[in-house]
Amino acid sequence: MNQASTSTTSPRKAALASWIGSAVEYYDFFIYGTAAALVFGKIFFPSFDPATATIAAFATFGVGYVTRPIGAVVLGHIGDKYGRKKVLTFTLLLMGVSTFLVGLLPTYEQIGIGAPILLVVLRMLQGISAAGEQAGANSMTLEHAPSHRRAFFTSFTLSGTQAGLILATLVFLPISALPEDQLLAWGWRIPFFLSAVVVAVGMWVRRTLPETPAFKEDQHKAGKMPVTMLFQDNKANVLRVIFAALVSVVSTIFSVFTLSYAVNTMHIPRATMLTVLILANVVALAAIPLFASISDRIGRKPVFIFGALGSAALIWPYMWAISQMNIPLIFTFGLLLSGVVYSAANGVWPSLYGEMFGTKVRLSGMAIGTQIGFALGGFAPTISASILQPGENGWMPVAAFVTATAVISALTVATARETYRTPMDQLGS
Repeated sequence: MNQASTSTTSPRKAALASWIGSAVEYYDFFIYGTAAALVFGKIFFPSFDPATATIAAFATFGVGYVTRPIGAVVLGHIGDKYGRKKVLTFTLLLMGVSTFLVGLLPTYEQIGIGAPILLVVLRMLQGISAAGEQAGANSMTLEHAPSHRRAFFTSFTLSGTQAGLILATLVFLPISALPEDQLLAWGWRIPFFLSAVVVAVGMWVRRTLPETPAFKEDQHKAGKMPVTMLFQDNKANVLRVIFAALVSVVSTIFSVFTLSYAVNTMHIPRATMLTVLILANVVALAAIPLFASISDRIGRKPVFIFGALGSAALIWPYMWAISQMNIPLIFTFGLLLSGVVYSAANGVWPSLYGEMFGTKVRLSGMAIGTQIGFALGGFAPTISASILQPGENGWMPVAAFVTATAVISALTVATARETYRTPMDQLGS
């Protein structure tokens, strides 16, 4: 495809639409994680002992990742066959409805076992939505972007994700200060009801965004089903994306598990840890496009590998600081880990993964590969709660688990082809 054709549509508009859409989508997705860490174990699994209730609540967070591969296959096919925009509209509506309904759920005390069952069903619908959102937004932005700035523009999808997490945490910050009985009775529902507002904003922004030039050019060409083509010609790259996406374990451990560990085990104030999350993500808002711009100059692989290996190292001092209840060091290492170093991998993967595939299978390849890899990230808090040991050094198995997944991710990316200078029409060939 002639790169000049991207001038027919503003890359900035595509990046803005992806940023806002991802912020809306992941506001909904992350308020669930925060509620799982702070509330759900007490209201949906009250008959369990506290440790088991926490594991069960984390499992409901993880189950959203079970349906993500299913959503990736279905929505990836639709997006590659019928267009990116259709997928992005559907995912936003599905996430918004599912999240709003979580806020309406009765508790275990009100209807018994039906309450956690309904919670799991709605979380599975959130998973289906999230599966198509990031891959669709990444494909949309990548295919609109000028060739020499593909990583920069595509990184706005992930900046939007960070903004969604900031918004979710900011909403929970005053609510977490409520007395325990009010928090458990009604306070936790407010962030879920607010999803109706943020979804309406996202739909308004995306309503006029056109299809990408690359998709329009390929749309008329006859071919097999995208998923069939993907697994016939791109199996190696799908596997690469799956194992590279294990770096997401860093994110879910930082944003969900360490929040619960600090608050429920070490008894650090909720507001303190929520503030760490907010500040880390504010830093990431600047760091993500910065690292993406660097990758447009020196390549995707070195930047991603730096982020993965740096995260593997920094998880140790961060969790040690929590175990010591050293608040200044928690802030220092938390901001370095999640705000700065992890942002290198997080800001580059949308272009790195997307450039592994051609236009005909890009959305399917990114969606299926990332969502299978992200599944381990989704269950990482459950796994970590299970391997957490008592005592001062009980956090070490969790840190070792995070390190192992991040190293696997880095080694996988080291085997990939460098694509930062490859023309759009030659990607995936």
